[in-house]
Amino acid sequence: MSPAERWVLQLCHGYDGPFLDCARQYAVLFAGTQYKVCTVYLTGAPSEEVVQGSASDDVVFLGYDSRHVRGLKLGAIRKLRKIVAGRNFRLCIAHRFKPIYIALLATRLPVIGVHHAFGVYNRPMRRWFVNHFRARLLLLGVSNAVRDEMRADLPGWESTRVETLYNRIDVAAVQTEQISRLGARTALQLPLDAWVVGNAGRLHPDKDQATLIRGFAQALPRLPVGSLLAIMGSGRLEAPLRQLAESLGIADQVRFLGHVRHGRRYFKAFDLFVLTSDHEPFGMVLLEAIAAKVPVVCTDCGGGREVVEGVGKLFPLGDSAALATELVKAAQLDPGSAQSAASTLEHLTERFSDARAQRDFNTILSKAFFTDDSVQHVHFYVE
Repeated sequence: MSPAERWVLQLCHGYDGPFLDCARQYAVLFAGTQYKVCTVYLTGAPSEEVVQGSASDDVVFLGYDSRHVRGLKLGAIRKLRKIVAGRNFRLCIAHRFKPIYIALLATRLPVIGVHHAFGVYNRPMRRWFVNHFRARLLLLGVSNAVRDEMRADLPGWESTRVETLYNRIDVAAVQTEQISRLGARTALQLPLDAWVVGNAGRLHPDKDQATLIRGFAQALPRLPVGSLLAIMGSGRLEAPLRQLAESLGIADQVRFLGHVRHGRRYFKAFDLFVLTSDHEPFGMVLLEAIAAKVPVVCTDCGGGREVVEGVGKLFPLGDSAALATELVKAAQLDPGSAQSAASTLEHLTERFSDARAQRDFNTILSKAFFTDDSVQHVHFYVE
């Protein structure tokens, strides 16, 4: 390995759920540049699928259990120092607070901290910590909603040090992965002739599938005969949600599909995709539904609003009656009266693609100004 090679370190807590694709999103920002990317996962067993999905020049699995990266995380800090000592790293990208914490203590690199959730800096100790390392830290939120909350919690920070870089997808790759409507319905065991409302997410209070079920029940008498609600996901609320559907008399019209591996492959099974989340930080599933050319409806809050504004429909959080109205409108639309697939895909490519993210990333980095004892007035940018 040549000492002249320049590397970017990417530190991730793990690769579960959407976080493998998050690692991919940041690794491909450096495709075609002189920088190589080493992605390090704190937790999770080695996996060739993860290696391929990370789109990185090197992938390292530290193999910790989540319990082992609590507290001071000294073992992870020591291991990361050894990794950094062996290469010419110029920058670290760390996803979520624990990796940011470890990266700042283990290295002297400029660190870009990517935040995928709300509430990170509500805690005083976390605010103190990032203020202490502020000279070499740039924070990114996955939506303006996440960014604005961070700016409010860190009032002394310059706006150029707390920015937005949207989540995104490789549009062509996702579309290639998505299977046909017939294939998707067959795989999910959904009838071929039903009008189907789809949802995907953990069965958790934050996702508010209770409002989804209530809204569907209110709309059902005005929906096409045989309409179904299909929910992908598992979680602690499955039993209460099933009970809710039973109490509303629609148990036969609600299909709980459980955890569906690579669920986005099957989004063409849906006639409409609905996200009812309570302050969703972003909503990757919305991008994947748009890529499948499925109309979308989303709660008017959090980052989801930023994704669908102009191409989908919004309704107030928790308002099942307003959601029912949107379901009925969607079911009554003629195919030619809906917004064209071409315009929604143009929206997707223009705002939420890898190419757009690379341009935005370059702009953000060109304004970032890192300075401390080890990083003297360094402007880092993708050349």
